[in-house]
Amino acid sequence: MEKLIEKVLELGAYKASIVDTKDIPMDISFRAMCESNACGKFGKNYQCPPHVGEIEDLMQTVRSFQKILVYQTVTHLEDSYDFEGMMDAGNQLNHLVQALYDYVKETFPSMHFLHLGAGGCRICAKCGILTNEPCRFPDRAIGSLEAYGINVSKLAEVSNMKYVNGKDTVTFFGAILF
Repeated sequence: MEKLIEKVLELGAYKASIVDTKDIPMDISFRAMCESNACGKFGKNYQCPPHVGEIEDLMQTVRSFQKILVYQTVTHLEDSYDFEGMMDAGNQLNHLVQALYDYVKETFPSMHFLHLGAGGCRICAKCGILTNEPCRFPDRAIGSLEAYGINVSKLAEVSNMKYVNGKDTVTFFGAILF
């Protein structure tokens, strides 16, 4: 477990922590947030609702694991309107997620795990769902923490992290359940 924390920090995470999945704060109401399409990916990404699955099933999937490695990235922005900086920070998180995925698959080949990130899968520039194609990378696809019913702000608390890390910053979270 310590090896995972060391690696995610080496790959660029700001902080990382391992907690028991029984301590993960979950809330079925996050599906309603997804359905409101606040992030713009509802129905437009295989790893987002409604395509990712029923919320009760996803929450049960989370509970089927014993531990969760929670990690965060914190990126400083020019100001609170720095949309380009926010997008760059999201791309940096995506690179970290993929590098960590590769590391876990290579280092722990028999480990059963679920990797979740922020705001749905970002592997493809354009999800196959938009072109009526199957998922191009089903083994690598990353669902969002919120789509699985995880309350990320409370998850930050139980992981001894801050959800908000100061003025003119953007914080993203990722997690590996194992």
